[in-house]
Amino acid sequence: MAGRLDGKVAVITGGASGIGLGTVELFVAEGAQVVAADIQDDKGAMLEKRFPGKVAYAHCDVTDEAQIEAALKTAKSEFGGLDILFNNAGISDRMTSIAEITAEGWSWIFDVLVRGPALGMKHAVPLMLERGGGSIVNTASIAGLQAGFGPIAYSTAKAGVIHMSRVAAAQLSPQKIRVNAICPGLIATSIFGASFGLPREVADQMAARVAENAAGAQPVPKAGLPDDIAQAALYLASDAAAFVSGTHIVVDGGITVGGRHSWDASMISPFATILGDLTPVQP
Repeated sequence: MAGRLDGKVAVITGGASGIGLGTVELFVAEGAQVVAADIQDDKGAMLEKRFPGKVAYAHCDVTDEAQIEAALKTAKSEFGGLDILFNNAGISDRMTSIAEITAEGWSWIFDVLVRGPALGMKHAVPLMLERGGGSIVNTASIAGLQAGFGPIAYSTAKAGVIHMSRVAAAQLSPQKIRVNAICPGLIATSIFGASFGLPREVADQMAARVAENAAGAQPVPKAGLPDDIAQAALYLASDAAAFVSGTHIVVDGGITVGGRHSWDASMISPFATILGDLTPVQP
C-alpha cells in the first residue's frame, strides 16, 4: 500500500527528539526520505543507523543561517530535492514575568523560534520551486493563542510564528508552496523540563512523567504525545492538504475550549457562583 509521502523529501528541524523524532519516524513510515536537522549529533547518528537510505542527519543550530542553509541543501545532495520543511526546532525560557525578562534571553527565544523558521523558509523556497512547489509546516503553540500556557517571551514568539505563517502563505501559495502552522497543547516532551532550567537528560526523563500524569489536564482524557503532532504534520505535508494554506491547526486535546469548568463537571462556573450569590432570598 502506497505511503502518503511516497517520493517526497523532507527536512525536519529538531528531528532527533520529541515531536521532531516522532515526525521523522512517521514520515519515513509513510514513504518519505528525511533530513533530520538537530544539534544532538549522537542521536542523529543513531537515526541514520535506524533508517539507512531513508534518513540523513545534518548538524543544525537554527540560530546560524549557514547551518540552516546547509541542512536544506543536504536534502538535495542526499535525496535529490526538497518537498517538505517542518520548522520544528524549539526551546523554552523559564516561567518569568515581564518584569524579570532580560534582553539577551528575549533575543535568544526569538532567534530560535521566529528567526530560525523564517530563514528556513527563505532557503527552502528555491529548492521547492525546483520541484514545482512544496509544503512548509511551522510549529507554533497554544501559548501563542492565549495567555497562561507558557512564559511571556515563548508565548509572544509563538504568536509571531502563527502570523508569520499566514503572511508567508500569502506570498508563497501562488508559487504552489503552502505554509501552515501547528499549535500543540500539552505534549509530553523535554521542553517542559527545559522551562525549569533542567539539563537535557533530566528534562527527557521529565517528559515521561508528563505523559504519565497529563491525561486529566484537558477534555480528551489522554496524554498528548509527539505522534499526535506528527499526524497533524503528516496531513499538512501531504497532498491531502493541497487546498490548505495560511492557517493553523490546534492539537491540544480540547484544552483551549474554555476554562476547566467548561468541561470538568466537578468544577463550578464562576458565573454560576456569582449568580447564585445574587439569587433573591425567597420570603
